[in-house]
Amino acid sequence: MTDEAGHKKSTSVPVAWVLSARTGAGLAARAARLSGQARSDPATSAAEIGARLVAGGTPSGERAVVVDDTREGLLAGLDALASGEEAPNLLTGRGEAGRRAVFVFPGQGTEWPGMAADLLRSAPVFADRVRACEQALAPHVDWSLEEVLTGRAGAPSLERVDVLQPVLFATMVSLAALWRSFGVEPAAVVGHSQGEIAAAHVAGALSLEDAARLVALRSRTLEAIRGDGAMVTIMGSGEQVREMLAGWEGRLWVAAVNGPGALTVSGGVEDVRAFESALSAARILRWRLPGVDFAAHSGQVEAVRDEVLRLSKETCPQDTGVAFYSTVTAGRIGPAGLGGDYWYRNLRETVRFHKTVSALLADGYDTFVECGPQPVLNIGLQGIADESGTPVSLLASLRRDEGGMRRFVTALADAYVHGLPVDWRRLYGEAGQGAPC
Repeated sequence: MTDEAGHKKSTSVPVAWVLSARTGAGLAARAARLSGQARSDPATSAAEIGARLVAGGTPSGERAVVVDDTREGLLAGLDALASGEEAPNLLTGRGEAGRRAVFVFPGQGTEWPGMAADLLRSAPVFADRVRACEQALAPHVDWSLEEVLTGRAGAPSLERVDVLQPVLFATMVSLAALWRSFGVEPAAVVGHSQGEIAAAHVAGALSLEDAARLVALRSRTLEAIRGDGAMVTIMGSGEQVREMLAGWEGRLWVAAVNGPGALTVSGGVEDVRAFESALSAARILRWRLPGVDFAAHSGQVEAVRDEVLRLSKETCPQDTGVAFYSTVTAGRIGPAGLGGDYWYRNLRETVRFHKTVSALLADGYDTFVECGPQPVLNIGLQGIADESGTPVSLLASLRRDEGGMRRFVTALADAYVHGLPVDWRRLYGEAGQGAPC
C-alpha cells in the first residue's frame, strides 16, 4: 500500500521482546530459554509473549530488546543474543540508573517527504498531538497540517518556509508527546534555532496556542527576506574558518556554532558562493543547507525586526518544572527570559549550540533524545561530549525514510538499554496495538 504521495505505507506495530539480567551470561541464558519456550508454544502470539515479559518487575543492569514485525525475526534476534552474536533488530546495553535526559529539538533542514506520516496511522498519541497542533495553527495558516504530512494532492510544498517551520514544529512536539506516553520524560530541553519554539512548549514555558501562533506568524515574516540568502555548514577548524571570515564583515555571519570545528555561515547568495570557493581552495569540508534561500542568524534578519518583536511581545511565558537551556544565551534561563525580544534574538543571533550543550554536560545531563525527523545534531553532540570527556548516550526518534512505529520502537529499545525508564506496557495498550506475529 502507498499513500497519495507514493510513499510506502506501514500500518503494523512491531513487537518488542524485552529482557534483562544481572550479568551478560544470565541475559544470554534467558534468551535461550525464551527462544525454546516460544518455539514450543506457537499458539501464544508474539505480542502476548511481549506483554508477559514487561508485565512487572524491576529491570536489571544488563538489558536487551529484540524488535520485529514477525515471529521469525524475533526468534532470530533471540538466537543471536543467546549465542553472543549481533543482529540488526537486537539492541543490548548496560542500563545505568539515574540517567538525566535532554529532549533536543533541531532546526530547519531535518525534513523529508512523508516524514512521520506512518506515525499518523499507527501511533494514536502522535496523531492526537498532531491534531491538537493543527487546531492551534488553524487561525494562522490556510493549509492543513495533516494533508502536508501525508503528501495529499494539492497540499502546499515544504519548500515554503511558512509551511515547513510550522510542520517541523508540530512533528517535533508530537514526537515528544509520543516519548512521554512511554514514560520517557525530559529533565531539560534544548532547541536549535526554530527548534527553541518547540523546546519552550514541551518544557511548558509556552502554551500550544502561543507556540503555534509564534512559529506560524514568524515564519511568514521570513518571506520578506527569501531569495537572496544562503547558509553553508562547515566542518573544520573553527579558528581557521573565523580567520577566513575576516574581511567579510557585514556580508557573512557565523549563524551557528554546532560543535568543535562545526560552524554554519550565513549571508547573501553571491557572498556565500564566493566563500565556498575559498573553503574549497583550503580543502575544508562544507555543504550548502538544502532548501534554505534566506540568511537566518544574519544581518538580513534585521529587515523583519519590528514585526518579529511585535509577535514576540504577544507571547506569555509560563512557569515550568523542566529546565530550558537557551542556545541564545548559552545557558539555563527561566520563563521570564522568553518574553520581550527573545524570539527576535533567537532568529537574529548566532545559535550557540556548542556552549549550551557544554553547560548541560557540566550540569550532569548525560542522555540526549533528538525529537526530530532525523538526527542531524548527533555529530555535534558527540564532538562536544568527546571534547569534555563526558560519556553520553545519543538517541534518535526517527531516521530519513524510517518514519513509522518500527523505527520509533527501536528508538525506545535504544533508550531502555541505555538506562532510561520505558513503560513497555504502553506498547501493548493504547499507544500502539501490538499485533500478533
